[in-house]
Amino acid sequence: MALPIHRPTRFMSTVAALGLLATMAAGCAGKMSPADITGSASNTAAPRTEAEWRREAETLSVRYRENPGDPQAAIKYAQALRATGQRAQAAAVLESASLQHPKDAELLGAYGRALADTGQSSQALDVLNRAHTPDQPDWRILSAQGAVLDQMGRHAEAQRYYATALKIVPDEPSVLSNLGLSYALAKDLPRAEETLRRATAMGGTDTRMRQNLALVVGLQGRFAEAESIARADLPPEDAAANVAYLRQILSRQDGLKKLGGVPERQRKRTAATLAERG
Repeated sequence: MALPIHRPTRFMSTVAALGLLATMAAGCAGKMSPADITGSASNTAAPRTEAEWRREAETLSVRYRENPGDPQAAIKYAQALRATGQRAQAAAVLESASLQHPKDAELLGAYGRALADTGQSSQALDVLNRAHTPDQPDWRILSAQGAVLDQMGRHAEAQRYYATALKIVPDEPSVLSNLGLSYALAKDLPRAEETLRRATAMGGTDTRMRQNLALVVGLQGRFAEAESIARADLPPEDAAANVAYLRQILSRQDGLKKLGGVPERQRKRTAATLAERG
């Protein structure tokens, strides 16, 4: 498929993340930022540019080589690797560390999310299932489990995991956002919009949530409103280009019928989808 004249930015990278329209848009979506990686492995404020992430990775690689058995060293190094697109290497680092620390919940959570990044959904789910217990549930892991289930096309199951997470942290914006995207994948766009509006209201300045909302609004044909939402975070020309591209996709014959009809090989690439994993 020919690329659009203006390469879409965050808004259309969300399309790739969702897997919506993936058969038409694969290869056209903009590059995702480190903040969009499924399941942040650390709560520490992270560098924002790729150059900063690369410098961070170099620094952390030294610490990791000095003590590869340190779970925190592995987690932070893997986070930097994932942020620079080295997802398979990140998973390998976390696999090695998890073999040495098979009961470290934080490490297992990071490893499970890294596996999801590389499209190994079933294995990711197995690892995440070991990352917490029913008597000590972790809402971040529950949300990550939901994301992997969405990646596998099991949206009803995913939504139950998000609902359980929201019982622990009511109105947590990252979980609400994941739930909204799950509804979008299930083609329930009105409910997706309602949930993403709640997430955006609770999430304050999180630009990813607003772009997800803009996408869902645009998918319902309300292009002017979608562009208005997108302009809160993007230059006007980028917001207009994103919406124009979305309009172009939806105008294709049977375009709307493509929603949710994503082949398994494309679904496995949606881990970065659900942008705001906690």
